[in-house]
Amino acid sequence: MVVKITYFVHGTTIDNEKKLSTGQAQGELSELGVKQSEELLSQVEDKSFDVVFCSDLKRAVDSAQISFGGEFEIIQDKRLRECNYGNLNKADEKEVVYSEHISSPFPNGESLKDVEKRIAELIKILKENYDGKHVAIVAHKATQLALDVLTKGQTWEQAIENDWRKTGSWKPGWEYVLD
Repeated sequence: MVVKITYFVHGTTIDNEKKLSTGQAQGELSELGVKQSEELLSQVEDKSFDVVFCSDLKRAVDSAQISFGGEFEIIQDKRLRECNYGNLNKADEKEVVYSEHISSPFPNGESLKDVEKRIAELIKILKENYDGKHVAIVAHKATQLALDVLTKGQTWEQAIENDWRKTGSWKPGWEYVLD
């Protein structure tokens, strides 16, 4: 049983440009984010997807619709939401310190382990229903790091340390295999 995943982060948001951590607030794509989403499909035209899943938060839905709408079935799934930063949703990004909230929830929010549980549930569903399929996912930082933890044997500390966002090494999709 093998499910191939290509993971995409949503386009740049107005909050990203203001250095704010949106968390579970809806967020709005910036002009750059719309352009990134418009260009994404052509950057991955060599890939064939069976289905596209996305977070149900507006910034991910909009990215998925712009990039893949009309080409693929898009399924919104709340398990793909960004980590709930609680009191720190929409806070300055310097205040949202992942390494301090691996097991300990953000004030009035959730922990990264909570996100990991959500993604583990989704992985189970994908394995049961999409065997042999190629699934695209459009979502957020914490959910991508949870995939690194669950599929690549990394600890949360390693996933946080190796996060591509630290070096600005974005690419049009990251590959994961569920077996």
